[in-house]
Amino acid sequence: MIFDPSIFWEQMISPVYLQGSVLAVLVALGSLVLAIAIGLAMALMKRSKSKTANAAANTYLWFFRALPSMLLLVICWNALPQLFPLFRGDWYTPFVAAILALGISEAAYVAEMLRSALMAVDEGQRLAARALGMTPFQAFIKVVVPQATRIAIPSLGNELVALVKLTAIASVISLQELMRVATIGVQATFRYAEYYAVAIIYYLIIVSLIMLVQSLLERRFQWTSKKGQAAK
Repeated sequence: MIFDPSIFWEQMISPVYLQGSVLAVLVALGSLVLAIAIGLAMALMKRSKSKTANAAANTYLWFFRALPSMLLLVICWNALPQLFPLFRGDWYTPFVAAILALGISEAAYVAEMLRSALMAVDEGQRLAARALGMTPFQAFIKVVVPQATRIAIPSLGNELVALVKLTAIASVISLQELMRVATIGVQATFRYAEYYAVAIIYYLIIVSLIMLVQSLLERRFQWTSKKGQAAK
């Protein structure tokens, strides 16, 4: 059995692959947003002077770093509805379960990325903002966060790429993402090379677009002396 270009091109323009790709990207983006929200809270708790908050953050990071993402995924999809009636509604789909599981899992790693970014901002920046009359919250939002964002963008971009690839495991809960679409085609035709080659192309396109957006964001948040001199 040789590679059949006609099957390959037929699948390349098939809408099911595009739908699977969009679903994978949406799950990855949703998971990253959730991971950033939880991760930021954990990062701030780890920097807190409260021993209780620090211990709670360390426990979260220890626990969810130890759990395989696939295990957490099947727990969120199968166990949560058994334990909590809230998750038995029609709203709780494989899409929602995948975002919840991956977001909670990746938050344990994003927390350290954000903590490192926050620590990289000079404390003098915060003190200068306070001297100008800003409240601690205003200083954090207007001074610390923009600078920490610039530092965190490369790491978060890499995390988004990793999440896109990690969505492939969501096929175990019947989420029709990109890898699931390719696998269904293979199971129906036993044409491994053609169907998986299409999946490879789509993953390459997705990652290339993410890297392009990451590059644009890095330039948007880049403040250097060279730019300042050019502006003069």
